[in-house]
Parts: sequence; C-alpha cells; structure tokens
Amino acid sequence: MVGSPSAVPVPVPSPRRPPAPGDRERDRGHGRRWYENELGWATVPGVPLRLVVGRRFDVLDVPAEAGRAALRHLGPGSPVAAWGDRMGLLVAAGSAEELPGLLEWLEWGPSALDLDVEALGAGSLMDAPPPPGAGPLGPRPLSPGAGSRSVSQGAAVWLRPPGPGCEVEASLPTLSAMGGRGGTPDLVRLVDTVATHVHRIRLRRACAQPFPFREGQTSAPDQPLAFS
Repeated sequence: MVGSPSAVPVPVPSPRRPPAPGDRERDRGHGRRWYENELGWATVPGVPLRLVVGRRFDVLDVPAEAGRAALRHLGPGSPVAAWGDRMGLLVAAGSAEELPGLLEWLEWGPSALDLDVEALGAGSLMDAPPPPGAGPLGPRPLSPGAGSRSVSQGAAVWLRPPGPGCEVEASLPTLSAMGGRGGTPDLVRLVDTVATHVHRIRLRRACAQPFPFREGQTSAPDQPLAFS
C-alpha cells in the first residue's frame, strides 16, 4: 500500500469483557499450545507468556508512527505486533546483528545512535500477544527477567497475526531479498523507511521545543546559520 503513514489503516482491538475466574489460565495454556504447536515458536515457562526471539525471527521495536509508514514494505503475511505506542516488526532471524552495519551502509552515520529503534535478536524475549480470538494471556510486568532483554510495555496485540503453519520465515523481511522481485520483503527498504520516519519524528519534536531566552532578552539571539 502506497501513501502517507496516516493513510495506512491499523486495526484497533475491540474491548473485551472482564475475564472470569479461570479464563486467564485457560487462555495462557491455549496461547502456549498455539505458539509451540501451530507455529513452532519456542516459549519460556512462567507468566506472562513470552516468546523466544532469535530462533525463528528477530524483532524491530519501533515507534508506532514509523511502523505504520513501513507497513507497505511488508508482505501480506508478515506478522506485526503492537504494545503501547510501539510496534514490533518481525524480521528474519539474524537481522538484529545486521542492523548497525545496514544503517551505516544506508549512510545514517552517527545519527543512527539517536534513532529510537531497537533490534531484538538472540537472547531476547517478546511478550506473546494473544492468538487471534483469544483473551489476554495474563499480566505483563514492566521489568524484564534478570539477564534478558524483553519487549514488555503494556499488553501486546497482533496487528497482523502470523498465519497457521510453521513456515513464517517466507514472509519475513530479509537482507537477502534486497533488490529482488520475488515475494520476500526487503529488509533494506524496511529499515530505511523506519529510520527516515524516526528521524522526522525527532526533528518535529525538536522544532516544537521553545527557544531558550536569557533573562531580559526579548528576541532570539543572532546566530550564524549552519548548513550540512
């Protein structure tokens, strides 16, 4: 889909009834079976239900506005999750290690250090969104477990859930798809779009900040213009 980020529709989950006693436990068991048996994704024991990142997929944790802009570079079966004001774009396993070099190759240079993008790969965990049609999978504490990185910023939901079967890799953006004409999404275009929109968000916020005035000063100080 081509257009501005605001033109890309993002589904909003409908309100759910308050869970009855025992519902959460049944939902967690159903969710674990769905991820492990239907998708072949590894989970870790305990509550909340969390997915192991870095085996079947990596995750780009990006601002929701940048994520919406990047949806057009994903395939129809590419899974996308959301939590709070963030989106999780699932990409091919190993992509997290490629991100720093990819941003440098795209000539973001030192600016890449300030981009509000985190790549989660091997050794990371992701809170498991409920399977389609299921209820919440339990409470999600803000602090991850010791020794692990984790996506945990409010209840996660699927904006684009993974399809049934254990072949999700074919729908994930990968570096090897760069410039190709096949159906595999291109990781390079995805990352460049995300980085561009995150940079725009940062510039917009900077421009919205009031200019600092010294005491007794009534106008902005004269400063030379800097061009780059």
